[in-house]
Amino acid sequence: MGFPNSLSGIMSLLSISSLMNTVPVSASTGYTMPAQLLNVNYLLNSVSQQVQSGASSLGTELAPVYQQFLNTSDTPLPQGFPWGTKTVNNTNPYTNPPNTGVTRTYNFAISNVTLSPDGVAKPMLVVNGQFPGPAIEANWGDEIQVTVTNNLVTEGTSLHWHGFLQQGTPYEDGVPGVNQCPIAPGKSFTYKFQATLYGSSWYHSHYSAQYSAGTFGPIIVHGPNDVGYDVDLGPVLLTDWYHGEYYSLVEELMAKNVNETVPPFSDNNLINGKMNYNCSLTTGPCTPNAGISKFFFQTGKTHRLRLINAGTQGTQQFTIDGHTMTVIANDFVPVTPYSPQVITLGVGQRTDILVKATGQANGAYWMRSIIGRDPSCGDNQGVNEAVAAIYYPSANKTAVPTTSSSVTVPTFCQNDALTSTVPLYPIAAQDPTNTTELTISAQINGSSVTLWYVNNSTFRDDYNDPVLLEAKLGNLTFAPERNVYNFGENKSVRFVVYNTFPFTSHPMHMHGHNFYVLATGYGTWNGQVTNGNNPQRRDTQLLPPAQIDGTPAYIVVQFDLDNPGVWPFVSPNVTRLNPATETNILFSIATLPGTSLLVSTSTLLRGQPTSTRPTSPASWLKLAVTGPPSLVATSLTRSTLDCK
Repeated sequence: MGFPNSLSGIMSLLSISSLMNTVPVSASTGYTMPAQLLNVNYLLNSVSQQVQSGASSLGTELAPVYQQFLNTSDTPLPQGFPWGTKTVNNTNPYTNPPNTGVTRTYNFAISNVTLSPDGVAKPMLVVNGQFPGPAIEANWGDEIQVTVTNNLVTEGTSLHWHGFLQQGTPYEDGVPGVNQCPIAPGKSFTYKFQATLYGSSWYHSHYSAQYSAGTFGPIIVHGPNDVGYDVDLGPVLLTDWYHGEYYSLVEELMAKNVNETVPPFSDNNLINGKMNYNCSLTTGPCTPNAGISKFFFQTGKTHRLRLINAGTQGTQQFTIDGHTMTVIANDFVPVTPYSPQVITLGVGQRTDILVKATGQANGAYWMRSIIGRDPSCGDNQGVNEAVAAIYYPSANKTAVPTTSSSVTVPTFCQNDALTSTVPLYPIAAQDPTNTTELTISAQINGSSVTLWYVNNSTFRDDYNDPVLLEAKLGNLTFAPERNVYNFGENKSVRFVVYNTFPFTSHPMHMHGHNFYVLATGYGTWNGQVTNGNNPQRRDTQLLPPAQIDGTPAYIVVQFDLDNPGVWPFVSPNVTRLNPATETNILFSIATLPGTSLLVSTSTLLRGQPTSTRPTSPASWLKLAVTGPPSLVATSLTRSTLDCK
């Protein structure tokens, strides 16, 4: 498998952009690295918390420290825990999760604000007036209910609950055109679903590229503390950052004339919504020394940090100077603890780590997250290293850390070896009843717009006609552009996914399921499986770029068809493509009484919403599974999906 003939212009263009991406930010303008400080030797915010982050307290001394579980007046505690006697070792979370009978209720309003996360003022779309958005907190087995009000004037919206299985509630997954219609301006929509898994995740808008404008926030689901830690410091959101408004980025992506346009580059990199910026890199209004995030360690204690890549397209490489990091979970799957030097996170991936505070009682240390300059990591033209300060109890809380990293960050971005990532609850991958190869390529269409293709297929979505609704109504005859294939009565499907493009990795995320990650490599998969008796399970896995000589990269993932619904299998990179589009692949699988299993594979260009904003071209590998009426709400109508 080599490059499609139509890609000569793309290859030439991205070779140039790759060289541009290797140019480091100059320190000759008076800025001190790595915090981008100008003419100061202390860490004090030059802009107020309200101007920088709105109502958010993340990254400050007011940030919450989380308890082992929520213990409110309505929380039953059988055997002392909300989830009773269930543990990671004795409970299959996919078939026997707890049910606490408790509902955690939240009210979210999405609105336009102007904030300055790095000192550069930017029009943003945020939840409840804060960036990042407010945390959702629940116990394993709780129900979560969120009423979302759209206060945007000119565009729809929706929220997706990343990593939640939505067992029995496929209409709550939050993907316009797949399981609902967008929430119209001035309207509200209430989501309700159960936390059947526990750990760390995030919610984000699934409408166009809105979440790149700030429409996201963390989710914490408390569960058993099987590995032992003392302090839960909560979310550490890692976010590549663009100073342009999100719809201007979409317009760049959809530009024609491939040989004259380069993909949008991120300008900065944030930790919990904060970072300083080198103002010499912009001609617009910019306040230096805006402020960075701060964390507070307790000497001798073991701290839990919930790392979340909530970015637009950059792969993050995370380290802490002078400290050992121990991984205890990837996505929502607890794993046998292991200690890598660098935590690598593609967009949408989460890793929970433990860090023991072995530093000096008066010490200050750098926390770092880097978007690598290699094309496998992302596109950045400005500040690619985000930093935050970690302070011990006796430290000066405005001191600039003087630590350096002893870790060599790999040039190439890829997830940890599958031999290292072993789930604590073992589940063997059974022989699949179907194996399908999917080849992702970039091609230029007849309108001179670059699109992602899967098996040479492309597709368009319709925000006004969700696939789930059509399947529930029994409409199983899909239009030709949906490329529907019949899988018969299969119980499990194995995807061998090839990437033929050498300048883009794809963090492949599946809605509604955790998949088994069976293999990753280059060339043609030889059939070998890693840890077949207990392979890594997660909901997002990095598919590396092809090698420069055209040798494709591959991942092999497998999932059980046990959760009826409409489930995207998506590369959530919003901007990582040369000049035109994102990765979009749709799989529609329908199982209704008396029907056979259907699958459609295609590259998705999202349908046009009722909005004056341009819709982003899709970067979604979408899997849709629709089950019998007993498993899908019998009241599923256009109204319940917000399709008026």
